Amino acid sequence: MRKKLCSFAQISINGEKMLSHRQLKWIRSLAQKKYRDESGCFVAEGPKVVGDLLPYFDCVFLGRTADCTLDVTTFSVGETAMLTGAELERASFLKTPREVIAVFRQPAMDATDLAALPGRELCLALDTVQDPGNLGTIVRLADWFGIRHIFCSPSTSDVFAPKVVQATMGALARVRLHYGSLPDLMRRLDADVPVYGTFLDGDDLYATPLEQRGLLVMGNEGNGISPEVEACVRQRLYIPNYPSGVPTSESLNVAIATAVACAEFRRRANKR
Repeated sequence: MRKKLCSFAQISINGEKMLSHRQLKWIRSLAQKKYRDESGCFVAEGPKVVGDLLPYFDCVFLGRTADCTLDVTTFSVGETAMLTGAELERASFLKTPREVIAVFRQPAMDATDLAALPGRELCLALDTVQDPGNLGTIVRLADWFGIRHIFCSPSTSDVFAPKVVQATMGALARVRLHYGSLPDLMRRLDADVPVYGTFLDGDDLYATPLEQRGLLVMGNEGNGISPEVEACVRQRLYIPNYPSGVPTSESLNVAIATAVACAEFRRRANKR
């Protein structure tokens, strides 16, 4: 059971609500997944990210400095506070705090049949992608290429971790991530649903027929796709280097490889 949310802004100075040490401590605790899970909340910072998330997530607290120009008057916000620069620095997870920090509720669990989604549209699957920057970038890429659902193994980095939220640059508002067993999901797919995976010994991405539906699996930064997930892949893909046969880097960064693969899938769609 999730803990009751901390009550914010109980202290007032000259009419402006301020934060107590206990409240700052609670915000800082959301750096840990344990407390994010217990409270069902996550932190976002900066006018760009907070502004993009406000229309999509329930905001339980928003603190900003006097120079913040973000207009929040059209959104429902649980509590607000005016912060000094020093207070924002203590609450922030950024090296350079950016005018505003907000606490949002995580979205409710999706009750739809998730296994039906790859049969209708192109979805991503991430097998133990552990770098927060990579995960955040992949969420941004999914948003850019119109991919609305990403399936993640339990060992994939938590999308609601502060570093990941910031790396998504607001794309988290439009892309849903679902955590669970990838092999279980893939075994539930209909037999005609494509399951693509990227490997160093796959078929040339640019010469292989690609559908605008199915599951595109991307692997761990160091170990690639795990054997359990690999056994469920139905089409192995390879992103060829150029020129062929010339010594080059061993592999691509997973976020870059995701960008290349997604771009090729969407290029095919535009040629129809």
